[in-house]
Amino acid sequence: MVQAPPQQTTQELANLAVKLIRQAGCEYGDIRLCKYRHQRLSARDRSLKNLADNVSSGFGIRVLLDGAWGFAASHRRTPEEIIRIVNLAVEIAKGSRLSQQEPVRLVPVEAYQDKYVTPIEINPFEISIQEKAELLLEINNRLLSYEDRGIKKAYSFLSFTQEDKVFASTVGSLIEQTVYRSFPGFGCTAIANGDAQERSYDRHPLNIGYEHIDREDLLGNTDRVATEAIEKVNAPQWELDTKTTLILKPTNLFLTIHESVGHPTELDRVYGYEANFAGTSFATTDKLGKLQYAAPWVNLVGDRTQPKGRSTMAYDDEGVPSQKWYLVKDGILNDYLTDRETAYRLGRGSSNGSAYADSWSSVPMVRIPNLGLEPGKPGGSNTATLEEMIADTEDGILIDGIGSYSIDQQRRNFQFGGDAFWKVEKGEIVGMVKNVTYHSMTTDFWNSIDAVGTEAELQQCGTNMCGKGEPMQIAQMTHACVPVRVRNIRVGK
Repeated sequence: MVQAPPQQTTQELANLAVKLIRQAGCEYGDIRLCKYRHQRLSARDRSLKNLADNVSSGFGIRVLLDGAWGFAASHRRTPEEIIRIVNLAVEIAKGSRLSQQEPVRLVPVEAYQDKYVTPIEINPFEISIQEKAELLLEINNRLLSYEDRGIKKAYSFLSFTQEDKVFASTVGSLIEQTVYRSFPGFGCTAIANGDAQERSYDRHPLNIGYEHIDREDLLGNTDRVATEAIEKVNAPQWELDTKTTLILKPTNLFLTIHESVGHPTELDRVYGYEANFAGTSFATTDKLGKLQYAAPWVNLVGDRTQPKGRSTMAYDDEGVPSQKWYLVKDGILNDYLTDRETAYRLGRGSSNGSAYADSWSSVPMVRIPNLGLEPGKPGGSNTATLEEMIADTEDGILIDGIGSYSIDQQRRNFQFGGDAFWKVEKGEIVGMVKNVTYHSMTTDFWNSIDAVGTEAELQQCGTNMCGKGEPMQIAQMTHACVPVRVRNIRVGK
């Protein structure tokens, strides 16, 4: 009886790829062997709408040959396929070199042999579908208990991801990482007087286990969300086009950070390597260390080491250790988001570890890390609690949650909405308004901040749906931030 040959381990496949890349004469090469599991449940009104539990597995190989990149990928994890894909990547590099104007150069990176697993208490994939579905339906039932007052639609969802990645390179690295992600949320729609308005609540996406699905917190917020949706749909329409003071909760500010600080400081976007999804960037390298990006008391920090952060892991997808650094320090443009290629062009000695690929079949690119606003300094003249900001505001608008947004092709001029708006008059909240948007230039906005919240008010807000590139890749990141007050910002409907 003929026996099947023994199956190669992931490490053996990785070592084979590195050996073949070296034999091909490449100056650099790496392999990522990945397995992704995504589970999502969603409920609409009183029924489960969707249940998906998908697994994707494969590997991607990059080679750098004579200054040109080649990349190829496959879902077949066999020695024969490793050989084929290495050869294909080499041939693609040879073809790329024919049209390349400047050779690619990379900053050095040390070799690491390491393992990392997201610290979790409860594996979300070990919790039964029934328990998860029952929670969603209970949330929706509580929201719909306000049906006679105008709540006509309700939704809720749970989303979980497990990423298993093995990275090996010709530098000598062999890194294994397992990353867990969890994300719950819900919302409802109120209808009255020919209008429909939605109010939502998220426990923001974090790298954490099922312990993030806090049943008490989720159910405890249903009454508030439903009553605020009802108040919102009956609130007066914002009709003015004027300048006023804004008080932004972290649940709104995080998206402004993402679009007007995160994407403009991606160095591939600055250099014009990337122009999809709202173009390039105004924050060109001649402005580094000079541009007054924000008020002097504003500090914005990239941090891929942040506990529970959606972008947190031990190494990026080039084997560079996770780091923490200032993008904007004391209001001045201080740094960019780099991979090994863009860091070399900037003249840096190393990358700050911002390379990420959303799949084994994707090429790593510069992605926003966890990027947050530091709290105000204790006792600082521009540090204030949310309550103090409101009490010290003669006329303004308090904004919670995110809504529609747009930004121009160089990330200069933007418009943002929100999920809920309250009018502030003479230091007090006097009632809701609806359909407000605020408009500004990026540096005007960040320089108009006159109050920054305290450390006790820091919230880990963020997104799991950041699109970039062509074909598009999806990344996720946390924007931990505090409330801010911004003066003289134009608002309209």
